[in-house]
Amino acid sequence: MPELKPLHADHAPAVLAFEVVNRGYFAASVGDRGDEFFDRFGEWFGAALAEQEGGVCAFYVLVAEDGSVLGRFNLYDLEDGDARLGYRVAERVAGRGVATAAVRELCGIAAARHGLRTLRAAAADANVASRRVLAKAGFVPVGPADPADLGGAPGTWYRRD
Repeated sequence: MPELKPLHADHAPAVLAFEVVNRGYFAASVGDRGDEFFDRFGEWFGAALAEQEGGVCAFYVLVAEDGSVLGRFNLYDLEDGDARLGYRVAERVAGRGVATAAVRELCGIAAARHGLRTLRAAAADANVASRRVLAKAGFVPVGPADPADLGGAPGTWYRRD
């Protein structure tokens, strides 16, 4: 059974493998991170851990029984009981309810562990799967998202209180 765990330094190799294996899949719906992300992954990962340690963000990984990462579920800009949610799941588990279950679980963690009352998430209009996950997890559309927030694609902001 996959487990949602706070991001830890030991997760670096599995997170990198997750990003590399799913790069093309992610690029098709949320834009490519570019070669620099992969070339400088260690720096990015260290900065993410520092942000988490500073209480600015909270990063989680969905870890399979074999230790591989099936998804990343992140809370950004934690402030005044509010945060932004971002997530991505491996292509091999997409369409199986994995993202919805993990987002729901993270919503509970956000309230209990981080004291958050409101979560916001943006989804591109063309990303039907992401929009469905948010709706099934109790998010409601609240207005248009700036394309700059979605890699240049038009989209919608969602909110869950």
